[in-house]
Amino acid sequence: MNAMKTALLLAALTILLILVGQAIGGRSGAIFAFAIALAMNFGTYWFSDKIILKMYRARELSPEDGREITDIVRDLALKSGLPMPKVYVLPQASPNAFATGRSPSRAAVAVTSGITQILTKEELAGVLGHELAHIKDRDILIGTIAATMAGAITMLAYMGRFAAIFGGFGRGDNEGGGGVFTLLLMAILPPIAALIIQLAVSRAREYEADLVGARITGNPLYLANALRKLDSFSRRIPMKASQATAHMFIVNPLRGGGFASLFSTHPPIVERVKRLEKMVGLA
Repeated sequence: MNAMKTALLLAALTILLILVGQAIGGRSGAIFAFAIALAMNFGTYWFSDKIILKMYRARELSPEDGREITDIVRDLALKSGLPMPKVYVLPQASPNAFATGRSPSRAAVAVTSGITQILTKEELAGVLGHELAHIKDRDILIGTIAATMAGAITMLAYMGRFAAIFGGFGRGDNEGGGGVFTLLLMAILPPIAALIIQLAVSRAREYEADLVGARITGNPLYLANALRKLDSFSRRIPMKASQATAHMFIVNPLRGGGFASLFSTHPPIVERVKRLEKMVGLA
């Protein structure tokens, strides 16, 4: 099922990439975007985890460097029947975490340096159990691919905006030019469409990972208490993160109210906590 989701996601994002290329450069732009899409489809499958980790300057933890974290991950991986993933730390004070990798045997778990400062051992286990649930459900590849491809689409869209401002790239009418208005429209819509695709796979994944992670740790309140703290502290300590990768984190690193909340990559923390508390009869 996840293999089909991955294929559909790649196809949808590839089409968006080609449409943006066509809007910017006509037929030549579409061909160029298609070539980029082919290269990125290959690259995101094999190297997307390395790209994301490098983007956030992640450092791999040895058992000696982060014994508490690696011990928790090892114990939870054993309970869930998973291979031991690599463990990374991001040099950011804002508390957060994510999982990446194309398969359970090639997976990695990353936490920010700030998360270890505010969570108890049990709460940290709740967070890491959530991330291992993503690995166990084999949905981390989908999120990582969405991050890298949506980032590429957004980058091309920015090129489209500049092209519209300065009169396009001089393509002729025979190449399918649609004028400045069309160029602007195609520059604005694809990032929104890419985000909608991310939302389609993200919110449901977060709820499911909460529940599966709670079963792995054996206590839903570990994660429920952790989510409350992460929500509070992440609001006070901003995180340097891109919109394209925001959906990968356990709590949304990007904050916004009003219209922005409609496009949040995460379900509300209150609802997530409520569902976890229902597992122990507290809600």
